[in-house]
Amino acid sequence: MEWTVAIGVDTHKRTHSAVALDRVGTQIASCEIEATSSGYARLLSWASELGEPAFALEGAGSYGSGLASLLVAVGLPVYEVERPRRRDRRRGKNDLIDAARAAERLLSGDGLSALRGGGPARQELRLLLLERRSAVRARTAALNQVHSIVLTAPTRLRERLDGLTSDQLTDRCRRLRPRDQTERVLVSVLNRLTARARQLTRELAQLESELERIVTTLVPDLLAQPGIGPVCAAQLVVSSGDPERMRNEASFAALAGTSPVEASSGPNRRQLNAALHVIARTRIRCHPETRAYRDRLLARGKSKREAMRCVKRQLARHCYRLLLANPALGTT
Repeated sequence: MEWTVAIGVDTHKRTHSAVALDRVGTQIASCEIEATSSGYARLLSWASELGEPAFALEGAGSYGSGLASLLVAVGLPVYEVERPRRRDRRRGKNDLIDAARAAERLLSGDGLSALRGGGPARQELRLLLLERRSAVRARTAALNQVHSIVLTAPTRLRERLDGLTSDQLTDRCRRLRPRDQTERVLVSVLNRLTARARQLTRELAQLESELERIVTTLVPDLLAQPGIGPVCAAQLVVSSGDPERMRNEASFAALAGTSPVEASSGPNRRQLNAALHVIARTRIRCHPETRAYRDRLLARGKSKREAMRCVKRQLARHCYRLLLANPALGTT
């Protein structure tokens, strides 16, 4: 049955505010609930008493994820709305105003998108990538600290460790023993930092194994493409969500930051752009067709940066088609 009541919801960590509008935009009710299972049930009951509801949520992927999951589970129409534009905020801003604005978006169809798809597998990939980024940063910090300490170490110790690769330096520092009392603290710190780096390396290997297991099942066609490994495949899935949320290939390229027109920055865009950059560099090195395309661009007078952007744009379009053809990534 077609919905008759537009419910806009402004979500927060502890509470959600909801406003109901009829089909001509008249506000008919509002309420505030706690962000708990009982609060979600109360909101559902309240909305159902007003008619056949459809919901528009701000923050459906964060504070509103629990409510969105419940609404999807009971088969109600649910959409995600963009944050208010700057010009809209001139009307004022509070929870009920934001909720009413979300309901108005549902009536007009402006700034709406379907919820991200992929189901539990996509959420698992998001969490694993989050943990992986944290582990990479921590390992890099530990290794940088080792290099910094070695740089200012006593000459006798520095000469023993000079010129080693990171792996060699980690292995050597792990086995260091102080030759006298003056080296005791210094060597102990190096032992602990390198032990931390090695532990993080093992954690990263385990995380990448988990990523590979999921993407092999979820997007085997994507993983089979030259230059796309488990980490980049996982990032493509997480950043795109349900590919049908985007109008076309150009929308996905804009999301990735590879279109000629600059778009606003954001974590999602940066991570997707970084994944495409890794794929592009790998394919230029190992895939003759991609390398030939890059070389043609350079021969036409494109700079290296412009040529790389074009390569990434074509990759974004190609990956979008693969994602769109995968039924497992549809909205659930």
